[in-house]
Amino acid sequence: MPSNAADLELAAATKFYGNTVAVDAVSLRIPAGTYCCLLGPSGCGKSSTLRMIAGHEFVSDGDIMIGNTVVNDLPPARRGTGMMFQSYALFPHLDVRNNVAFSLKMAGVSKAERLKRADEMLALVDMGRYATRLPAQLSGGQQQRVALARALVTSPSVLLLDEPLSALDPFLRVRMRTELKRYQREFGISFVHVTHSQEEAMALADMVVVMNEGRIEQVGTPREVFNAPRTPFVARFMGGHNIVSQDGRTFAVRADHVRVAAPGSTAAHEMASGKVETVEYQGGSVNLGLRASDGSEVTATLADRDFDRTPLAFGDPVLFGWSPEDRHELITTTH
Repeated sequence: MPSNAADLELAAATKFYGNTVAVDAVSLRIPAGTYCCLLGPSGCGKSSTLRMIAGHEFVSDGDIMIGNTVVNDLPPARRGTGMMFQSYALFPHLDVRNNVAFSLKMAGVSKAERLKRADEMLALVDMGRYATRLPAQLSGGQQQRVALARALVTSPSVLLLDEPLSALDPFLRVRMRTELKRYQREFGISFVHVTHSQEEAMALADMVVVMNEGRIEQVGTPREVFNAPRTPFVARFMGGHNIVSQDGRTFAVRADHVRVAAPGSTAAHEMASGKVETVEYQGGSVNLGLRASDGSEVTATLADRDFDRTPLAFGDPVLFGWSPEDRHELITTTH
């Protein structure tokens, strides 16, 4: 692990905007070298949390520590963090090399040294041949690489990324998230990445932090958060789950664990009856929206080859159910 890598810790970090609590006593430790995604819907507090870490928002209460230093009162340039903005925020009048070198210029690094380091960083992100171009002459993916090089040129302990892929088209977004993960492994520092995309967080993160209404609902690996959601909110937000009540308790059941059969099946005594309300083709799978005879709604995800063997259409009667071991109990009150 590189010498500049550092743990990041939030201790009851709180942010007020007037009387509104945007971040509510968030406590979190991100070990050095971790790719962490702050995940949640708009207004959940994830961007405010990132901006407090960066020093772009004051901490109303609590502490933020990078390594062994409480950074609450330090300006952004002295925190050892780099920031990659959603808009990339490249200077339109500066060429690529001088965009990357700009923060070093502000830090008083000599021209020869800062341009040398900028060129080294551009080579790492495969943008060296574009060093003399202006931002307007670059594609969205190229601009993102320049913004990443600029954020990393100061050798930060932690890199902060505020929805860095949202401006890209879907194909490029997938390619660029692969590159981000590769760069994080190569540099060995923590990346803290804000996103509202469950798919993005699952693909990138070692640690997923699901936020809701300014608080943390769950922290875990992508597999832990998806397979064992802690609360109904997490199960719904991550998608691919049904929330069901049985025996006076609330459970999550993964949609791909719901079994579907035709009426008259030998397993009929174990299954509920209903009808098909929606059929959505998703390429390798088909999502069936089912309405049970008691009025409740259930989603079943079938592999496309399984669906093709016994295709179903709107209004068709079906039986459905799941095994007891496929139920995951949820905590219905968290705060």
